[in-house]
Amino acid sequence: MQKASRLAIYALIELAANPDRQVSVSEIGEKYRVSSHHLSKVMHTLGRAGLVESTRGVGGGYSFSGNARRTTLLDVISLFEDTSGNCRLSDENKATPVEWALFDVMCEIDDIEQATLGAITISTMLKQIARREGQFVLPNTDPVS
Repeated sequence: MQKASRLAIYALIELAANPDRQVSVSEIGEKYRVSSHHLSKVMHTLGRAGLVESTRGVGGGYSFSGNARRTTLLDVISLFEDTSGNCRLSDENKATPVEWALFDVMCEIDDIEQATLGAITISTMLKQIARREGQFVLPNTDPVS
């Protein structure tokens, strides 16, 4: 996963965990020890995708505007990188049985990765964080089980 994708996921989790609060790029950047400049570019992309809204001025910042229960990790990662998988053979006509076998395994891994990332939502991540650390509480959701 590329750095921009990770930053986007971190930012969305921060914003979705505090939906009534404006969070600045510098605040997120400090928490995750990343450049505010790079994070600003990521936030701009998230804004174009309709996942965040920005408010200028004193007390401004970003807020989550997506649907935490429907936005998947695959949705977010797809904004920053090609998620079509690495299931390719350089020359199918000359491939050996060993190359074909490895190709089959790599395609299966890609399929599993796509299915997993497509099944995990921002809401799921917040619940996972709550179970691990007890820090985040989801607003208007069922209790974490």
